[in-house]
Amino acid sequence: MTEEIQEFWRWSEKNWRAPGLDWRDASVVTAGIDVGSVSSQAVILADGVVFAYHSTRTGSNSPDSAKKALGGATEGTGMTLDDVHYVVGTGYGRVNVPFANRAITEIACHARGANSMIGPTVRTILDMGGQDCKVIRCDEKGKVQNFIMNDKCAAGTGRGMEVIADALGVPIEDIGSRSFDIDDEPPPVSNVCTVFAKSEATALLKAGWSINRVLASYCAAMAERVAGLIDRLGMEPEFFITGGIAKNAGVVRRIERLVGVKAVPLPDDTDLDPQIAGALGAALFAHALYRKEQRAAAAAG
Repeated sequence: MTEEIQEFWRWSEKNWRAPGLDWRDASVVTAGIDVGSVSSQAVILADGVVFAYHSTRTGSNSPDSAKKALGGATEGTGMTLDDVHYVVGTGYGRVNVPFANRAITEIACHARGANSMIGPTVRTILDMGGQDCKVIRCDEKGKVQNFIMNDKCAAGTGRGMEVIADALGVPIEDIGSRSFDIDDEPPPVSNVCTVFAKSEATALLKAGWSINRVLASYCAAMAERVAGLIDRLGMEPEFFITGGIAKNAGVVRRIERLVGVKAVPLPDDTDLDPQIAGALGAALFAHALYRKEQRAAAAAG
């Protein structure tokens, strides 16, 4: 019997459906597909209200990842692609969503999704993706006013944290809490490069550091890198974090400490997830674009 290899880097897949909501009662069904470098999400709206979403790992093929994400959201609902009136693709693989009516940048979609999740007070959004990191400024309608992003290096991104999870044998979902289970805050590691992460982590362990202390050091280094990006654009509250790293308290709390602003949390009564912000924004754009087409057709007819 082959022993199953534990994948410490992998976030748990998530599937959610609105209780008591039947998509068949809606006049307009739209979807947003966010194919990121690390994970892919699908959000389905029924008359502009979130009906379902699914988050899964991005595979080697973007079209297949898009299909898998949508399939996870529609599974067991009786919905097929033919029932969806309009689809917007976004993210790293947005041009490779084969069934999308349109592709829109993840910068615009994360701003729109954050605006929907938190409300019109959000002004600064940090999107910590798998391969890059973006700081976005938007207005009260979620329209992008300015943004800045890191270079192409994956250091200080979700992928960098995945490498650390695997190197130390710690489930990625536990890194945040474990990084605070220390006697004192260590200095940040000097280099968060994913290429050298494993060897540097090994060197620190050999020097007598505990695993939790190494985690704290990496979380601190990642927070410093991101805080520097925020400082370059400028912080205007309210501040919201999207993407998978938003669920890593070890990074989030250290960012808050450095920039002097506390990130707005999702409301306690919501079932939404910061990781679906891009797909949610895409689905909202899809709803607006379909309505616009309907009005144009009615005017022409």
